[in-house]
Amino acid sequence: MGANNLEASRKFYDSVLGALGIGAGVINRDIRYFYRTPTGIFSFTLPIDNKDATPANGGTIGFAAQSVEQVNAFHAAGVANGGTTCEDPPGYREGPGGKMYLAYLRDPVGNKICALFREPK
Repeated sequence: MGANNLEASRKFYDSVLGALGIGAGVINRDIRYFYRTPTGIFSFTLPIDNKDATPANGGTIGFAAQSVEQVNAFHAAGVANGGTTCEDPPGYREGPGGKMYLAYLRDPVGNKICALFREPK
């Protein structure tokens, strides 16, 4: 994902991903951060074309949470660290995949992210 200010994005993502139990990002080549977990990798970077990063139109990146409390902590950490809430407030939604608890944020660039806890069936 693109970033325009590495420190602002690091602070934001260290906070929201930390609320989900993911360790702090590791800088690479002074232009990007990586967050590695046993189930995947997330990264943000300064654009290599030296143009401003812009958010995807219609794109959302989701992160799995283990509980409603983690989703709420993710949302609170994001708002406290340069993010803005978007869509509905954190809460339950019903969908084809069952009952889910979701929270949506926009990061410092405006990228849309969410944390989601899927209720056990």
